[in-house]
Amino acid sequence: MTQSPRSIRAPRIRQEKAPLPRDVKVMLAAAFLIALGFGLVAPVLPQFATTFGVDAMAAGVIVSIFAFMRLVFAPAGGVLIGRFGERNVYVSGLLIVAVSTAACAFAQDYWQLLVFRGLGGAGSVMFTVAAMGLLIRLAPPERRGRVSGAYASAFLIGSVLGPVVGGLLAGFGLRVPFLAYAGALLVAALVVRTMLSGDGGTTQDAEHAPAMALKDALKDSAYRAAVFSSFGNGWVTFGVRMATIPLFAVVVLDSRPETAAWALAVFAVGNALALTFSGRLADAWGRKLMLIPGLVVTGLATGLIGLTTDLTAFFIASAIAGFGSGLLGPAQQAAVADVIGRGRSGGKVLAVFQMAADTGAIIGPVVAGLLADRLGYGWAFGITGSVLLLTAAGWLMAREPLAARTS
Repeated sequence: MTQSPRSIRAPRIRQEKAPLPRDVKVMLAAAFLIALGFGLVAPVLPQFATTFGVDAMAAGVIVSIFAFMRLVFAPAGGVLIGRFGERNVYVSGLLIVAVSTAACAFAQDYWQLLVFRGLGGAGSVMFTVAAMGLLIRLAPPERRGRVSGAYASAFLIGSVLGPVVGGLLAGFGLRVPFLAYAGALLVAALVVRTMLSGDGGTTQDAEHAPAMALKDALKDSAYRAAVFSSFGNGWVTFGVRMATIPLFAVVVLDSRPETAAWALAVFAVGNALALTFSGRLADAWGRKLMLIPGLVVTGLATGLIGLTTDLTAFFIASAIAGFGSGLLGPAQQAAVADVIGRGRSGGKVLAVFQMAADTGAIIGPVVAGLLADRLGYGWAFGITGSVLLLTAAGWLMAREPLAARTS
């Protein structure tokens, strides 16, 4: 008897209800601490840059330099992972970012801040790529969407709390959140070093797993679409959201600096709401059914932010953009995991995927800042939103990676 699609999918959904592996839970705890600390800095970083007498574009460069260093150091990060193991590289990356972030708190001019923030980017890509590799190996294939969603949720819970606490700490001085972030990273490094089993339980597998060739991944339309959407997501979520939205809240809406923190927190709340179900649905229904609506919703809402004239509309648009981002995030990462497969190492493939996001995060704030200075914030956010709409079109032409998954 031929099984219906529903009867085929049901076992997968039942398997998702099983407890997550212990090492995955350790990774979730570390992700929460990292996001909590990052959320402390995000609302105040552009404002801190402007205290040195620079304009919106230069403040955007402070965000972009972090992503630029991530981009430059990503290939070396992959080499280090192959030589020293994912857990060692993960912890080392956290420590590098902790030291560089603490140094930012003592920067005496714009150029010192630029250098210190840039150095942190090298450590950031180390622990980011190492984390992706660990999660692909640790997540059962039928629960990749759920694990990706849980990991993103841990980040988002920290992101909800971080900007609020960061905004309050800013009342004691814009340098204080940087020291608090450095402390959170030190705690996260301690958690991973002491609680993750072995090298994430993957050292032996890593030594014998065949590496997926980048040229083979690039032949896959799903991987190409994922790289393109990663670029757009980096532009919007990791670039413009961190650099331009806080300035828009202060300059255009004439609000207090704390408003920027609340805007980031509202985005995170919308994101967290979508993450309660998007990972499970990506496993049950497919990656594209989450990715395409997520990209469209986030793109449209981001464009509308530049047209808002009051705080209520601003917060609503930010929350909708966050919801869309929560739809696409787990499906996008799970799609890349589907392409690689559990039995293969994906160092270069993951590095290029991450480099695409970092490239977007470099270009986005600079372009948005330039447009805001020359044409206004309406153009800045309109162009930003259109980037994600283009990436949605890219996924329309790509294959569904879940349907062909065999590992």
